[in-house]
Amino acid sequence: MANTRQSGKRAGQAKKREAQNIVTRSATKTAVRKAVESISKKTTESAASYILAVKALSKAASKGGIPKARAARKISRLTKLAQKLNPTALNFIN
Repeated sequence: MANTRQSGKRAGQAKKREAQNIVTRSATKTAVRKAVESISKKTTESAASYILAVKALSKAASKGGIPKARAARKISRLTKLAQKLNPTALNFIN
C-alpha cells in the first residue's frame, strides 16, 4: 500500500511502463528470432526480416524498452551473422 497519493500514482505509472516494456521486449525478441531463422535458411525475405528486426531494436532502444548499448550490440551481431551466412541478402547495406 502506498504511503502517499503521489507514491500511489508513481506505482501505477511504473506498472504501466513495465507492461509496455514487456510487450516491446517480446516483439523485439520475436523479430530478431525470425530474422535469424530466415537468414540461416537463406530465404528470399531475409532482407525484409533483417530490416524489421533492426527497426524493432532501434525503436525499443529509443523508447527505453531496452538499453541503447544492448540494441546496438544485437544489431551488430545480427548484421555480422547476415554477412557471414547470406552475403547476398544484405546487398542494400554496401
